Amino acid sequence: MSTFHLSRRSVLAGSAAVAAVVSLPAVSGQAQAAAPAAVAKSGYRWRNAVMGGTGFITGVLFHPSVRGLAYARTDIGGAYRWDDGTERWTPLTDHLGWDDSNLLGVEAMAVDPAHPDRVYLALGTYTQSWAGTGAVLRSEDRGATWKRTDLTVKLGANEDGRGCGERLLVDPRNSDTLWLGTRHDGLLRSTDRGATWTAVSFPATPSATGQGITLLVAAGRGVYAGWGDSDGTAGNPNLFRTSDGKAWEPVPGQPTGTAATVPIRAAYDRLDRELYVTYANAPGPNGQSDGSVHKLHTANGKWTEVTPVKPGGATSDGGTDTFGYGGVAVDAGRPGTLVVSTNNRWAETDTVFRSTDGGGTWKSLGDEAFLDVSETPYLTWGKDKPKFGWWVQAVGLDPFDSEHVVHGTGATLYATRDLKHWAPQIRGLEEASVVQLVSPPTGEAHLISGSRDIGVLYHERLTASPSRGLATNPVFGSATGLAQAALKPSYVVRTGSGDNGNGAWSNDGGKTWAPFEAQPAAAKDAPGLIVTNADGSVLLWALAHWDGTLYPAHRSADNGATWSEVTSLPKGAVLVADPVDPTSFYAFDTTAGTLCASTDSGLTFSARATGLSSGDAGFQLAAAPGRSGDLWLSAKANGLYRSTDGGAGFTKVGSCRASHTLGFGKAAEGASYPAIYMAGGIEDFNAIHRSDDEARTWTRINDDQHQWGWTGTAITGDPRVHGRVYLATNGRGVQYGEPV
Repeated sequence: MSTFHLSRRSVLAGSAAVAAVVSLPAVSGQAQAAAPAAVAKSGYRWRNAVMGGTGFITGVLFHPSVRGLAYARTDIGGAYRWDDGTERWTPLTDHLGWDDSNLLGVEAMAVDPAHPDRVYLALGTYTQSWAGTGAVLRSEDRGATWKRTDLTVKLGANEDGRGCGERLLVDPRNSDTLWLGTRHDGLLRSTDRGATWTAVSFPATPSATGQGITLLVAAGRGVYAGWGDSDGTAGNPNLFRTSDGKAWEPVPGQPTGTAATVPIRAAYDRLDRELYVTYANAPGPNGQSDGSVHKLHTANGKWTEVTPVKPGGATSDGGTDTFGYGGVAVDAGRPGTLVVSTNNRWAETDTVFRSTDGGGTWKSLGDEAFLDVSETPYLTWGKDKPKFGWWVQAVGLDPFDSEHVVHGTGATLYATRDLKHWAPQIRGLEEASVVQLVSPPTGEAHLISGSRDIGVLYHERLTASPSRGLATNPVFGSATGLAQAALKPSYVVRTGSGDNGNGAWSNDGGKTWAPFEAQPAAAKDAPGLIVTNADGSVLLWALAHWDGTLYPAHRSADNGATWSEVTSLPKGAVLVADPVDPTSFYAFDTTAGTLCASTDSGLTFSARATGLSSGDAGFQLAAAPGRSGDLWLSAKANGLYRSTDGGAGFTKVGSCRASHTLGFGKAAEGASYPAIYMAGGIEDFNAIHRSDDEARTWTRINDDQHQWGWTGTAITGDPRVHGRVYLATNGRGVQYGEPV
């Protein structure tokens, strides 16, 4: 990957892998098979536009008694079940809708070794004051259907520590009893298989800002809990255990010091009765600079340090090799065989170490790895070859094959069957946080997307990861703007965060790119949105920092060679270009509730309609294709408004209660106006709708099983295929729907 780190995503801006009794399919770089159809009750078929992962795999949990059954969790994109027959991951939480979008982050998973069909999820993305409480889902059919219990506490699946061990565990003595460790509210227990939960006594006191319980793992008939709020000293233990499910005590003789401050993950080798624990000086995935690996012989209480490589050595460029330790998994069939991963090792690249003698000696699997990412080319990150790993905190080992190892990264799940050849094991798992969508009227691709963490992708096919990988020259860590000239669709521009420039243009519809010759000074830290006028001769760049700080918009009439400030354009205004008239731009000032317009190619703006809805930077403005001055204002819960006179006046659309994002596609047969697609509310809930009659009537085109959390960022129809719609999600990639 590039030198900048993954940022991860937030809707606001933004397991221990136990004895892995599973047999995953052979790993190869073959073209990805099309996803199976998911037909909504509305008559629409919904599928992912394939990217191939693109998000942080925070946990992989293999069932200990069923070959071919595995589960994966992500920080913002829900949970998945591995289907060994189709060689795909099946999403399990797409039924969660707008009101439950905070539950798309999976804090932890648990399976019942004695009852293979039971699976449990602990859900909750954030613990901040504005976030809702968490929930536990429980299933008796491997996630096909769920029962839900809402909690009174919050969980933090997209916060620091999200790559730590499973905080949810079925008690090894009684399958009806479950344990749930929280970040700020101690330890919870259920005695009715997750239906109800109560707080139980635990020896450590949680803090409002700490990590709390970082892992729960069964070792024989005992349960161990990691504690993330210790300072690494002997007087502040960070590993506790219970043998009777009632009293908890610190584990005697546990390691101390900076390198053993936070227990990250643990795995139990039942054959040798050894509990292996990985440690770091911070919960991760970022911020770790020290760490270690230790094992506890549970029969006699003896601790042994088995750290493969101690952090702090010299790097190849003369720096310091800082990192922590993350994932750990043991071979259920071969005593003393295990794998552990480094984490946050940016200088020398993270790796997975393997030992066959209980940690006495180790071999780095990353040193001799051959990575085949032909199925997901974006994983080269614009360089000559991909990285073996980063943010490696989820690791698994197949107990039926000691050479079958998987490890999660910030963007994929790699797998090997010979300890040398690796490829993504990611089919069906899509976690991109998508923020821009363009569906070109001509050219090879029907879709160009912009996402956080992976920049811009040119989708030649919707059923395979884009062959060009992410857009390069320059590479962006996250896309912030994407626009196409309506009358010259070969011209596309993009903006985003990057080390080598923050804006680029394309003259071949987004296949290849060149950086702007120059850029405004604020663009490096505040790339913001960009638009181009109808013929591509003028650019307007609305600069905005990730933290919400706004800067003056800038204009270029020479393809980014020079830029000048547009003083009459309100900071942070939502910009659109007229799709017919190259001299016209429109800007909605969300602070004042004023529509401003330019008739001199963006040199100056003046106010037109005033007194419109205000106070929300997320309000959106859209221009109907092929029509001059036909504007649609999505004001979220305040409704939908339309202007047919270039913003001089707006009329509220009576058929719509709420509108969050709106786009256009090919008109229905016999209709003269483009199809309109909207994420918003016609009734008292938000859903995805289509109108073929200029918003007089609407048809819901998703259903309750296809909701994908929060979907209010971007939507567009296909200008060449009536009925096809592309929908941006915050953690489930691009969903595209077509009438069956």
